[in-house]
Amino acid sequence: MITIIGAGLAGCEAAWQAASRGVNVTLYEMKPDKLSPAHELSSLAELVCSNSLRGDSLDNAVGLLKEELRRVGSLFMEAAEATRVPAGGALAVNRLLFSEYITDKISKHPLITVVHKELCEIPTEGVVIIASGPLTSEPLAESITGLAGDYLYFYDAIAPIVTAESIDMDTVFAASRYGKGDGDDYLNCPFKESEYVAFIDAINCAEKVPSRDFEKVLHFEGCMPVEELASRGVDTLRFGAMKPVGLPDPKSGEDSHAIVQLRKENLEGSLYNLVGFQTKMTWPEQKRVFRMIPGLQDADFARLGSMHRNTFINSPALLLPTLQLKSDPRIFFAGQITGVEGYVESAGAGFIAGLNAACLAKGEDFLQPPQETALGALVHHVTNADVKHFQPMNVNYGLFPAIAGKIKKKDKRGMLAERALTAIDRWRSEL
Repeated sequence: MITIIGAGLAGCEAAWQAASRGVNVTLYEMKPDKLSPAHELSSLAELVCSNSLRGDSLDNAVGLLKEELRRVGSLFMEAAEATRVPAGGALAVNRLLFSEYITDKISKHPLITVVHKELCEIPTEGVVIIASGPLTSEPLAESITGLAGDYLYFYDAIAPIVTAESIDMDTVFAASRYGKGDGDDYLNCPFKESEYVAFIDAINCAEKVPSRDFEKVLHFEGCMPVEELASRGVDTLRFGAMKPVGLPDPKSGEDSHAIVQLRKENLEGSLYNLVGFQTKMTWPEQKRVFRMIPGLQDADFARLGSMHRNTFINSPALLLPTLQLKSDPRIFFAGQITGVEGYVESAGAGFIAGLNAACLAKGEDFLQPPQETALGALVHHVTNADVKHFQPMNVNYGLFPAIAGKIKKKDKRGMLAERALTAIDRWRSEL
């Protein structure tokens, strides 16, 4: 038997996959007796933020992930197709009907028992999947701390990420401050004084996302929103995240007026993080303002910045590629608590955890999706990223293994999608 804690998207998907493979599942959900600050419905798999599940085209990695989930028999995608509403190029659903659809399927499955009770401690025996979500209750979080230690976090301060191929390499230069470390770990975007003043003014004038009541927390100086720092004075960032000291421009040999540093986000160097630029600017404003940074005028954002309440573990330090806990392999994690960001990604992590938990319960070999797929690339990232700088991530094409040879930029995503679907169809035959 498998015990699953949390009946959101990840928990329900995990329960469905495990039960579909003949394993008994007990699914614990604290609603309706206890609701998180963001939840309203008593039903399972509640969408709390939006009825949109983002783009449905294969031009976007999330569209590819949805197509892969369709092909491998995801309950999440079955429910989404059954309750979708017109939304142009996006997949949007009726939120109430979506939740009711999954609740009905889960409650009627003969191998799934739903227990409406808050589980405050992790069971000490049997196979367990922890899918408690970004608003994990305090008692359960304390129990998880016993497993994760200092690798459990409760608040995201996320900086934007851009694709390497969209950076103007003629403008930026590679260097580490004072020549320390590997010279290609950081790319540096140099500002003239006039460019810097205009940039600070744009940050101050940009539209911001208001915090919800349960997200109003004290920001420590180390994770302060960049707009809060900019509001303290025009030179504040020049003495902080945009400090130019120790980074002379190789073209002039002199320090710039200010610098934005880009740090490698993955080992392949296909993604770069804007160091120190966690923000609550709206997404359209982020694109407008951050494209004012020299070298990022054509930036392709793989992830935009945010600051919000989120319980997640440092998965690269703690989890195996099967989403099992390294220190106790009978325990799996699924959903946003693993550091995947977004509804679709959460369901995808639930699919993998449920599949492999069933394999463990039945004594069968584990099943890992090929890294060339969206599912495989996402799981590979959250279990292999830099432990020191790990932050939650949406699926994006920058996470995929590169295709050999020189490829035109306009053809790249189509080729990655075609390769992924071939791989997922081959993998599906193993399930």
